[in-house]
Amino acid sequence: MTRSRLAAVLIGALVWAQPATAQSILRDAETEAMFADMSAGVVKAAGLNPRDMKVVLVNDDSINAFVVGGQVVYIHSGLIQAADNAGEVQGVIAHEVGHIADGHVISGEAAQKPAMAMTILSMVLGLGAMAAGAGMAGAGIMGLGQSAAMGNYLAFNRVQEATADASAIRYLATAGLSGRGMLSFFRKLQKQEMRYRGQIDPFMQSHPLSGERIANLTGDVEASPAYNAKPDPALEERFRRVKAKLAGYVLPAEQTLRQYPLTDRSLPAHYARAYAYHKAGYPDKADAEADALVAARPDDPYFQEIKGQILLEAGRPREALVPLRLATEGSRQNPLIATTFGHALIATEDKANVPEAIRVLRVATQRDDDNPWAWMQLGTAYELTGDEPRAALATAERASMTGDPRTAVVAAKFAMAGIPANTPDWIRAQDIAMTSGDAAAADKKRRKR
Repeated sequence: MTRSRLAAVLIGALVWAQPATAQSILRDAETEAMFADMSAGVVKAAGLNPRDMKVVLVNDDSINAFVVGGQVVYIHSGLIQAADNAGEVQGVIAHEVGHIADGHVISGEAAQKPAMAMTILSMVLGLGAMAAGAGMAGAGIMGLGQSAAMGNYLAFNRVQEATADASAIRYLATAGLSGRGMLSFFRKLQKQEMRYRGQIDPFMQSHPLSGERIANLTGDVEASPAYNAKPDPALEERFRRVKAKLAGYVLPAEQTLRQYPLTDRSLPAHYARAYAYHKAGYPDKADAEADALVAARPDDPYFQEIKGQILLEAGRPREALVPLRLATEGSRQNPLIATTFGHALIATEDKANVPEAIRVLRVATQRDDDNPWAWMQLGTAYELTGDEPRAALATAERASMTGDPRTAVVAAKFAMAGIPANTPDWIRAQDIAMTSGDAAAADKKRRKR
């Protein structure tokens, strides 16, 4: 990519940065619980509340993590696959928490303004020169202006990255966690950079080169009282399980089976192969791997969950009910697992199961404020009972959550017309109608502009 083209891409990104919601989010109860536990210490060390922080998994095979605002850290699935242990992931999370605690998203937005002003000024001057007949000079002015704007912005960004690195080391030390994982992960990145030796301009990078980061951080990591702290064996086991299960979900089945061959009889290997076989169309093998997990640890709700999910997705919802009910109960009504259970109850097409589905799904939607699928299932269950107003309320909830204010308004008003006034459901429908109405009006004004 040429420098001028790269400059155009950069400036476009400054204005039209895509929200994280445009990417594919992977939600898994076990993974989210692991993220919450492995991040709690560094979040507290940063002076933040773990209850307000989320670590979200993005379905992307590149090695990356980022923040875009609020207290949410996004981690690509490719990073989990590249990591060798929980400590490496904790180091990445600590770095991203550094961006949040240091207010880098806000200051980064402020830094975009001078870069944009510099670019616009160079365009005005360049176009003026072109109009005066100096085409080459005008193009040169525009190119230099874009390069200067990009260079200034990237330099600012590199300073932020270095600051987040330093903050991460402090948070890890305060939490009693070794920074070894952070350094080892940078060494992985350094090996990737070495493939392009001589082709990387350090001054045109958004991050300092990994070798520079390692050199800057090694002394502080080794001086930390927690440098020789031993990894938590339970957390390491959870990481290996999550990594294996994720491989089964996102990697091609043949790749998963190469990484976790039949000779590997460990629980993570059974985990990886269970969904890989299911995805590849080998139901008997998938069932056997899931059964091996449940036989090893029958009280593990996540093993019951994957067994039930495989049965459900294979078109056997009645058989899925027992493991999914055990998973829901064993996970203390985890909303993601409960939603799958509710879906299975509906999928049996047995009207006797619908009241239980409604009870389960109502709890799930109350406990998870970011699960449109749960609202869709709850709406379906209400439709099966003939309760169209509450089905409409579920539609309104889902539409409001997914950024469709016009549908939310229509559905909420329909719900209000059929639900007794001043009841909790009626009040909720009224709230959605008002807030989504304002959002729809604002959206209409933006489109007119």
